[in-house]
Amino acid sequence: MDRRVFLKTAASAAMVAASPCESFASAWPKDRPIRAVVPFSPGASIDIIGRICADAVSRRIGQTIVVMNRGGAGGTLGADYVAKSDPDGYTLLIQASNQTIAPAIYKHLPYDTLKDFSGVAIFGTVPNVLLVSPRSGYKSVQELVAKAKTKDIFFSSSGVGSASHWAAERFRISAGFKATHVPMKSGLEALTEVIANRIDFCCIGTSAAMAFIQGKQVDALCVTADTRSASLPDVPTSVELGYKDSVYNFWNGALLPAKTPRAIVDRLYKEITASLADPEVKRKLVAQGVEPSPVTPTEFDAQMRREVEENKKIARAAGLQLR
Repeated sequence: MDRRVFLKTAASAAMVAASPCESFASAWPKDRPIRAVVPFSPGASIDIIGRICADAVSRRIGQTIVVMNRGGAGGTLGADYVAKSDPDGYTLLIQASNQTIAPAIYKHLPYDTLKDFSGVAIFGTVPNVLLVSPRSGYKSVQELVAKAKTKDIFFSSSGVGSASHWAAERFRISAGFKATHVPMKSGLEALTEVIANRIDFCCIGTSAAMAFIQGKQVDALCVTADTRSASLPDVPTSVELGYKDSVYNFWNGALLPAKTPRAIVDRLYKEITASLADPEVKRKLVAQGVEPSPVTPTEFDAQMRREVEENKKIARAAGLQLR
């Protein structure tokens, strides 16, 4: 065959092979709203952050993004809904790092955490803050830990497998004390129990805690992070207080069903990244205690694979039984 004819034929074949995906992606989004599923109740950190980002992306792409709250089972109900949705770019998951906790908690998940999702972008990370009631008598983390080693204490969370549960477990294991976990239906309920001094402590994201800290309804004893939070610069980190391996990386981001065309994944990543660079969006996220944590979709997938294995180790150390 003539070389020029061969090259022309090969190029035409490549264009035909690529055209369905490319045309589908270039037409996205059409005159049709996008569903953004938040697998937790309204008012949770991921709900607040997700709505800020969804609104910004909506303005950029000129299409409505409807945020839907589908809470329950540590975020797995909403995740399952997205995993089983059509991979057409019109249903996405606004999720937190509990996505990679689920395999360490649930024996029979209705989806595969890694195989059924494609990571798109991380909006940022939110430091978890350890909170107690001003009436508790605990003036420092050291006092709380010392008391926990002499008597039974309790901690609350927004549910088994939630980020607030995991942050507290990781700190507890690091500090070497036992405590009884009291799972609630939401982060707000978990916090309310601490405010009322019925529960000793909880660890929740700064975005959900800031108003209560500023209102002096709770005391912040430490941030379970490597570095101090810009939102709480006077609050020490658990690491600087000597609690090694107490850090829990609480990311917030967007995922799509795994078979979503890569062109759509990349387009959404581009729009989210541009939205996060907007000064007004930055201001809103900083007010929620969100700290930048940029990763590409490929890096996001790799991070989730690492976390799944790390979280299984934490579950074993905590003596948690699969549900």
